[in-house]
Amino acid sequence: MPAVCDSVIEDIEDMVSSQDPLPNERQFARKNVVPRVRKRLQHKDTEDLQADSVIPGTQKIWMKTWGCSHNNSDGEYMAGQLAAYGYKMTENSSEADLWLLNSCTVKSPAEDHFRNSIRKAEEQNKKVVVAGCVPQAQPRMDYLKNLSIIGVQQIDRVVEVVEETIKGHSVRLLGQKKDNGKRLGGARLDLPKIRKNPLIEIISINTGCLNACTYCKTRHARGELASYPIDELVERSKQSFLEGVCEIWLTSEDTGAYGRDIGTDLPTLLWRLVEVIPEGAMLRLGMTNPPYILEHLEEMAKILNHPRVYSFLHVPVQSASDSVLMAMKREYCAADFRRVVDFLKEKVPGINIATDIICGFPGETDEDFKETLRLVEEYEFKSLFINQFYARPGTPAAKMEQVPAQEKKQRTKELSALFHSYTPYDRKVGERQQVLVTEESFDSNYYVAHNKFYEQVLVPKKPEFKGKMITVDIFEAGKYFMKGQPVDNAIVFTPSIVKPLDKGLVSGLKNVSTGK
Repeated sequence: MPAVCDSVIEDIEDMVSSQDPLPNERQFARKNVVPRVRKRLQHKDTEDLQADSVIPGTQKIWMKTWGCSHNNSDGEYMAGQLAAYGYKMTENSSEADLWLLNSCTVKSPAEDHFRNSIRKAEEQNKKVVVAGCVPQAQPRMDYLKNLSIIGVQQIDRVVEVVEETIKGHSVRLLGQKKDNGKRLGGARLDLPKIRKNPLIEIISINTGCLNACTYCKTRHARGELASYPIDELVERSKQSFLEGVCEIWLTSEDTGAYGRDIGTDLPTLLWRLVEVIPEGAMLRLGMTNPPYILEHLEEMAKILNHPRVYSFLHVPVQSASDSVLMAMKREYCAADFRRVVDFLKEKVPGINIATDIICGFPGETDEDFKETLRLVEEYEFKSLFINQFYARPGTPAAKMEQVPAQEKKQRTKELSALFHSYTPYDRKVGERQQVLVTEESFDSNYYVAHNKFYEQVLVPKKPEFKGKMITVDIFEAGKYFMKGQPVDNAIVFTPSIVKPLDKGLVSGLKNVSTGK
């Protein structure tokens, strides 16, 4: 076989404006990037390529996504565009012609899995395209050499990148999208997508953040804050409900900072969104850091009490020690976090506050850690994400004096033991609750529903419950869930009159022809 040229294109900056074609127009016009040839190898005694082996749009693609809901939303958009173009998305990695690996840079283990997947793909002679925060932040890493890369703001061009990679080219689109010099929030929200769960729409309301945490690499990848306009977010939500979605998740690196770059704020967006949420459907807010929620506490409490908004908020504390928070550059103190939690617990009865804690941050003393233990003892968080500190290369925290590995492991173990020492749902046995059924349990024995406080309730696996709001009596409780018995003759409420899309179908394809 003659060798295909090894070529690379690096996209320095992607300038867009309101006059640019819509994503669907760009996508189906098949305006491909033109690779710059770096070298061409000639071989004798070769066979001609089979025609169908290089015709883009005829191959099978396997995609793997790591990380947060923002990354999962990006993955859904990329899968949707590829499927709309004609590629077949498969869940079988071995039968795929190309692997699309969507990475996360928050933790070292996630990057390790990403790197190992690249190695496996190469061992199996698969074409590879990488995406997400790892290649965006460090595109010149040795193990990414000669691989095609889609930047986090370039997911609307995934078809082009895959097409060129199938042809044997190496393509790198890493630029920042701008309109008249102003950084935009990312790829457009009206792109086709394949929802991982047809009942749940994940909407990124902004990209990047305003923080400069010393341990985080996500800022390197996602950049500074850039928010989507409210009207675009409302339209995306309305479209989702017209496709049978019954639950919306708002996501970003920091939802609380939404709008600061475009002259608005999170409560203003949320009040607009609740106007278009059908009865029985629910809205779940994403993670917000303490500094940006403090000034909106009164309005946020009103919104979290709204019947179509989960009384749930994810507010990471990371440490209860002010000295550790200062070393992290978290821009708040432990008292600020307590103020947020105490106010919301008073104004939103039963609210479920989730938080994150890092064990063994550089310089953390035994007393620092004990302060964190006392915080958890005080609030008994129902959802607690415990992370052993990993030094991420290139971050300021990696250059600080590290806590010994054994000590980090011991603190992680001690905090985990404390978390498992209490069972927050025991007192809810006997309650009657309304729950929204959206998922299947990991063991496939139950459907998973959530009550008003986004607490997990397992219900019988009856098809007529899926995507419905039902009434249940809680009869059993565990550490992470409750079990609910549907109430006889209770009304099964349907949030949407539209049947949800079947799993794997592409959303947002009205008036679009693939030409395939």
